Amino acid sequence: MGGMAGQAWSWIQGEWVEGNPPIVGPLSHTLWLSSTIFDGARAFQGVAPDLDLHCARAIRSAQVMGLEPMVTAGEIEELCWDGIRRFPKEAELYIRPMFYAEDGFVSPAPESTRFVLSIYEDPLPPPSGFAACLSSRRRPIPSMAPTEAKAACLYPNAGLALVEARKRGFQNAIMLDAIGNVAEFATSNIFIAKDGVVRTPVPNGCFLNGITRQRIIALLRNDGATVEECTLTPQDLLDADEVFSTGNHAKCVPVTRVEDRSFAPGPVFQRARALYWEYAFR
Repeated sequence: MGGMAGQAWSWIQGEWVEGNPPIVGPLSHTLWLSSTIFDGARAFQGVAPDLDLHCARAIRSAQVMGLEPMVTAGEIEELCWDGIRRFPKEAELYIRPMFYAEDGFVSPAPESTRFVLSIYEDPLPPPSGFAACLSSRRRPIPSMAPTEAKAACLYPNAGLALVEARKRGFQNAIMLDAIGNVAEFATSNIFIAKDGVVRTPVPNGCFLNGITRQRIIALLRNDGATVEECTLTPQDLLDADEVFSTGNHAKCVPVTRVEDRSFAPGPVFQRARALYWEYAFR
C-alpha cells in the first residue's frame, strides 16, 4: 500500500479533519513501543466490499494487542460510510481504521486506547501484475510476534523483504514460514494454479488469513473450481501454471515472474478477478 495520493480525511476525537494532522507525541506509547493496529478496506465506484469484515477484524486485532476498543465494528462501519460520502463516487479510496495506546510501559495501558479512522484517495493498481523473488526474511511463528493481529509492528520485517527484493530488480518478495514453506507475499496472500487446481498456503498462524483471500476462495469454489489450502514449497511456485496475488490494496493481480520463471496471466487468475468484481458490484 502506498502513501496518500490525494484528498484525505480522518476521524479524530469526534470530528473529521482534513489532511495528515499530527496525533501522537514523543511520549506516546504507540510511537516508541509499537502498540498500533490497523485494518485496510477499499471503496470504489460506490461500493466497499467486505467493509464489515474489515471493521470486525480491526476490533479483534486491537484486543489481541491488549487494547480496549471504545467503538464497535458497526460504529466503525457507519463512520466509514460517512467518510466515503466526502469523496466523489468514482474516487478509489483506502479506508484505514486504527487503534493505538497513548500510555503504558512496554505493554499498553488498555484504558489509554485511541481510535482514528483515515480515508484517502489511493488508486487501485492496474492488473498488470508484478515480479517476485524468494526472500531471506521469514514470517514469525505465533509465539514470537502478535501474528493474529494486523499489527504495525509486523510490517518492518515485510519492509525489509521488499528492500531486498527491489535491490534484486523485483517488485515483491515471497516470504517463507519458519520451516521453509511458502507463507505469503510481503504485502498480500499467494495463490497458484496447476492443472486446473488452485492451491494456496494453509493458514498456520504465521500470516493473516486475508479477507480478500477468503473471499476469492469462496467465489472460486462456488464457481466449481477445486481450491486446496495446503503446504506449498518454493518449488511448487516454480512448477505452477499460474501464480497470482490477493489482498485488499490491489484485490486480485497476476504474478508475471517468480525468480527466473516467467508467467502469463492465466485463465484461473482471470476468472478469480472477474468473480471478485462481480461480487463487489452485486
